[in-house]
Amino acid sequence: MLSRVANHIYWLGRYLERAENYARFIDVNFNLMQDLPIDMKEQWMPLVAATGDLDLYNKFNEGFDSKNVLFFLAFDERNPNSMMSAVKSARENARIIRENLSKETWEKSNELYYMMQEGCEKKIWKKEDPRAFFEKVKNQILLLYGIADSSLARTEGWYFRQLGQFLERADKTSRILDVKYHILLPSEEEVGTPLDFLHWMALLKSVTAFNTYRRAYGNIAPASVVEFLVLDKYFPRSIYYCIREAESCLHKISGNQGGGYKNSAEKAIGELRSKLEFADVKEIIAFGLHEYLDNLQIKINSISNQIDGNFFTIRDNFTKQTTVQE
Repeated sequence: MLSRVANHIYWLGRYLERAENYARFIDVNFNLMQDLPIDMKEQWMPLVAATGDLDLYNKFNEGFDSKNVLFFLAFDERNPNSMMSAVKSARENARIIRENLSKETWEKSNELYYMMQEGCEKKIWKKEDPRAFFEKVKNQILLLYGIADSSLARTEGWYFRQLGQFLERADKTSRILDVKYHILLPSEEEVGTPLDFLHWMALLKSVTAFNTYRRAYGNIAPASVVEFLVLDKYFPRSIYYCIREAESCLHKISGNQGGGYKNSAEKAIGELRSKLEFADVKEIIAFGLHEYLDNLQIKINSISNQIDGNFFTIRDNFTKQTTVQE
């Protein structure tokens, strides 16, 4: 496969996953607002912090009211990681490689773009309850995933899209967990209170993990939530699961059937997968969860750069896309 085509497919996977995660985060945060005590200030700043774009937000806005945050995260094209920017970039990547996609995939990508345009025209961010819109966007992206799962051959293109999707998902799970533990960490008096429970419940729901977690662990406990979202081997949004699947995609792409590694990207992701596979949640918390997750995000970005160097930049002069969150 041409490196130019592989690049577009890889970033199509990343952009769609980014938009879908933002839609979910916004929806869950609105639900959390309904359950918080009346006298408690709405917590929109952590939602921006979770995306890694806090400095950019402060450049354009003063304060963290719901309308400013919603516009910035969903529709502001000055924000290269907003839903609108991600969907627009996903559509452009799909357009360029249209002959490599199924007809249905292209059509639904196009529909998603116009859905976001319509939301912008209607100023959804100013509505009292915009959750229905974000639910619709999330479902459209999940529909795209379903179409791809059932209609595309498992060739190199398929694995490049999956690779982008899983790396993006691992990054977003680490960020949303970091925000709860580092920014929303309650005072000693609030630990174990209904408010603390609400925050952990919202965190689990933001990655569609609440019911699965309760079946596996029962009661909500911070250490158990961390173990589930970082190290679980079966939940498809845990960091370990995503890294393991991304490594498998890399092996399929390079034809590596004998174990070990064939390139620097495989080496880097194999090292990270191995560390996660044999990690213990007590050791993670003792090390410092914020520091551990920050280190994970740096490694995921490094892996993305290694993928670019091994599969895109070296083989082609195509200019790489530059909206990986730092």
